[in-house]
Amino acid sequence: MPVIDVPQPEFMEDEEIAIFADAVGKFYEKHAPEKRVLKWREDGMVEREFWNEAGAAGLLGASVPEEYGGHGGDFRHEMVVIDQQGRHNVEGFAASLHNTIILPYLVRHGTEEQKKKYLPRLVSGELVSAIAMTEPGVGSDLQSITTTALKDGNGYKINGAKTYISNGQTADFIIVVAKTDPNERAKGISLMLLETEGAEGFQRGKKLDKIGLDAQDTSELFFDDVFVPSDAVLGGEEGKGFYQLMGELPQERLIIAMGAMSTIERALEETVAFTKDRKAFGKTIWDFQNTQFTLAELKARATAAKVFVNHCIAQHLEGKLDVPTACMAKLWVTELQGEVVDKCLQLHGGSGYINDYPIARMFRDSRISRIFGGSNEIMKMVIARSM
Repeated sequence: MPVIDVPQPEFMEDEEIAIFADAVGKFYEKHAPEKRVLKWREDGMVEREFWNEAGAAGLLGASVPEEYGGHGGDFRHEMVVIDQQGRHNVEGFAASLHNTIILPYLVRHGTEEQKKKYLPRLVSGELVSAIAMTEPGVGSDLQSITTTALKDGNGYKINGAKTYISNGQTADFIIVVAKTDPNERAKGISLMLLETEGAEGFQRGKKLDKIGLDAQDTSELFFDDVFVPSDAVLGGEEGKGFYQLMGELPQERLIIAMGAMSTIERALEETVAFTKDRKAFGKTIWDFQNTQFTLAELKARATAAKVFVNHCIAQHLEGKLDVPTACMAKLWVTELQGEVVDKCLQLHGGSGYINDYPIARMFRDSRISRIFGGSNEIMKMVIARSM
């Protein structure tokens, strides 16, 4: 029985969803065994071929409409891909970024031509995606970006630098957040669609050395007069980029909360098993009242968090999840994630500091969740403004 025993929500009680989950789980078992994932950690990135395998197996673009090469599912199917990835310890594969953050920009905001041109190739794995938002020295203040995409003949030339870009070394399709009008803040931002193959002036910087997420490629990107055609503006109209970004943030922050919740559950399961097996002073670590009280409190708080996350998912499926509520989920569950993983590591003793134990990697990997998708300080500002 799982440590967090919350009833299956009604929105997941569907035989077709169960069948899909079984198929995705079997894919991960076959194509992402521990030995292969260990190699990704050593290399600092997931090999390109795995994306092709995932596309062929139907793990990419599960909710993309069938007319654009997708599988015609919904957000529940995307949840399955992410959930099964966590259950099978498949580190580094940025399916949530590709499927639930980047592809929805095209589905919801792209022109008909853009959808037909890119979505089938993103679903098949022919194209791997990234979104280039963050810049050196800018952080969460997207309105202050300095990267530009200025008109030049029958297109635009992109100039600037981006950093902390997930999939930066692998991606061959990048949504670049740029100013088409440098004199404006929000109204001057557009999202530019760039295929990297043959793009003169585009350069990948170094793969960044992080304290966690070893298998996840995170990189710098540089743009020096990179030309894109006039139809490269997402949606076909300049100045809509900031509003397109804001429209997708509730789902992005919900995804981060869901990922944090998965880590919380796994940390508790690993720690209960460890403490019941490891002995000290003639009895198991679990037999000490301190261990039981610590894990009991964490279970109680984690159970409440899961109920709230399921509520947010249900709201999102109905199109009712608002920005402040998504921010609350991201804030609360990622803060709890940090506390749970830290206390679970403590209960592992010295073993918790050794990377061979999953809790050590969870400890390092969890730290970023309070920063990306908008730092938790930004979450507090958004929530306060709604009061």
